[in-house]
Amino acid sequence: MADRLDRPKGAERGFFRRSKGSDRAGIISEAIARFLGTPRFIFYLTVFVIAWIGWNTLGPEEYRFDEWGFVALTLMLSLQASYAAPLILLAQNRQADRDRVAAEQDRQQAARSLADTEYLAREVAALRQAVNETATRDFVRSELRALLEELRDEDHEPDADDDQRKPGRRAR
Repeated sequence: MADRLDRPKGAERGFFRRSKGSDRAGIISEAIARFLGTPRFIFYLTVFVIAWIGWNTLGPEEYRFDEWGFVALTLMLSLQASYAAPLILLAQNRQADRDRVAAEQDRQQAARSLADTEYLAREVAALRQAVNETATRDFVRSELRALLEELRDEDHEPDADDDQRKPGRRAR
């Protein structure tokens, strides 16, 4: 109650209240347009027209209200069509706006996905390059074997230079 007392009287307290941010007319028109496009509506309209024509052709003459050429029926159907067309157009415009927003969001998501994919592709390429530059187990083993063979070969060859460098040591 306190929240109502601290607000001045304005348009929101009038007979026709409008809630901010809601599109009541658009929502109602979409619901009507959605109903007009259903088989149920077509069935109801067909039953109504058949009953109208049947009553005005086969009913008692004193109770017929649209005898000559079904003028009243034509006017009723024209009135219904004149209201249905703008409602359907309004619903289509609202749907087009929603589709436009959804398409923009899809484009943004696709752009983010593309950027993420490009980033991951660059990362994978960098990892591949790094893996190619690192020594593999087989490469290291082959290098160690080659070094080991060189050391064994040097160990088995007696050098005269070795004897001159180390005068206190002689081969046994």
